[in-house]
Amino acid sequence: QVHLVESGGGLVQAGGSLRLSCAASGRTFWQYAMGWFRQAPGKEREFVAGIAWSGYSTDHADSVKGRFAISRDNTKNTLYLQMNSLKPDDTAVYYCAADVNRGRSGITSYENEYDYWGQGTQVTVSS
Repeated sequence: QVHLVESGGGLVQAGGSLRLSCAASGRTFWQYAMGWFRQAPGKEREFVAGIAWSGYSTDHADSVKGRFAISRDNTKNTLYLQMNSLKPDDTAVYYCAADVNRGRSGITSYENEYDYWGQGTQVTVSS
């Protein structure tokens, strides 16, 4: 079992920045890929960014490219999402997820391929 806990969400003005963290515990020795997803009110959950276990391969959704950056520190069992130039459309509950079936360099953007999920953290961007 992998337990994921997100933190760092909050209220921020448009143009501001937030850094989300996701602390992992449990089977952290697994070489799992991780990702961030978000779900806004009235919308389905969407892929935001993914990162391979190695940290060298990343993938970002078109809507956040150039503004968000995913990273991880495996020595601390922590996943990060640096969010800059935030827009009101970024308002959503952000979830981190782990895919334990990926190798060192694999990434997936498919929600149903992730095995473990955090409880989510609310990000609200005001204008």
